[in-house]
Amino acid sequence: MITEEKIKEAVVGLLQRASTTLPSDVLAALRDAYEKEESPPAKMQLKAILDNVDIAGKMTKPICQDTGVPLFYVKIGKVEHGDIGKAINEGVSDATKIVPLRPNAVHPLSRKNPGNNVGRNMPYVNYKVISEPYMEIIAFPKGAGSENMSALGMLVPSQGVKGVKEFVLNTVVKAGSNPCPPTVIGVGIGGSADISMKLAKEALLRPITQRHEEPEIAKLEEDLKEALNMLGIGPMGLGGKATVLGVNVEYAYCHTASLPVAVNVQCWAARRAGCRIYSDGKIEYL
Repeated sequence: MITEEKIKEAVVGLLQRASTTLPSDVLAALRDAYEKEESPPAKMQLKAILDNVDIAGKMTKPICQDTGVPLFYVKIGKVEHGDIGKAINEGVSDATKIVPLRPNAVHPLSRKNPGNNVGRNMPYVNYKVISEPYMEIIAFPKGAGSENMSALGMLVPSQGVKGVKEFVLNTVVKAGSNPCPPTVIGVGIGGSADISMKLAKEALLRPITQRHEEPEIAKLEEDLKEALNMLGIGPMGLGGKATVLGVNVEYAYCHTASLPVAVNVQCWAARRAGCRIYSDGKIEYL
């Protein structure tokens, strides 16, 4: 039995890890960008980012003042468990005080702030049922600077791959320096309007060093990364080689008359942390 207390403990731990450290693939990409950068202003920005990440890790403090809104992806295996939603809410509230996290979640119209990042439909939890002997939780804090640059395009099928590439490039050009580049770009293709947006964000959960399993999609990811880095926007928009650290693409089959394309932008602080919880209470961090 996975208790609510165990889930809450895991959520606090995940938010602390996600807020104060970077995934190894993202950190490696930033270091690689720093080594290859030739523009002095861009190189200085990358060094500042790397120094900031190093200090945050040593002090166990958030790597950015915008600690995002608390998004979660939960896979429920063949395990008995308590109230997951209740436990995640309590974990987020506790983490807001312990980490600490900036209380970012507010009522969308009144802008009332409860102060603990918990409100109607927040934290937002995506659920999936699996057949494994564990529960998997991924914390995905999402900052507003990058999220505000998200875009949805309802293309017509005749626009094809060329149209998809143009939409992604135009979105990144329009975003400019706003999402704090170098960014990670998630692209969702197909499904419907809402499905493509979900896929674009889910694409950001995959390590940027892990190409899509289908060669055609993997090539699209590489083509987009190369094209986006030729834009010259560079770190923090000051010019340079590194506009994006990676591009991940996910897709779904769609209606024959439709071609939705969604772009979800993640800033250089591409934070995520995951764990698996087993019935005996063991927590395995991923």
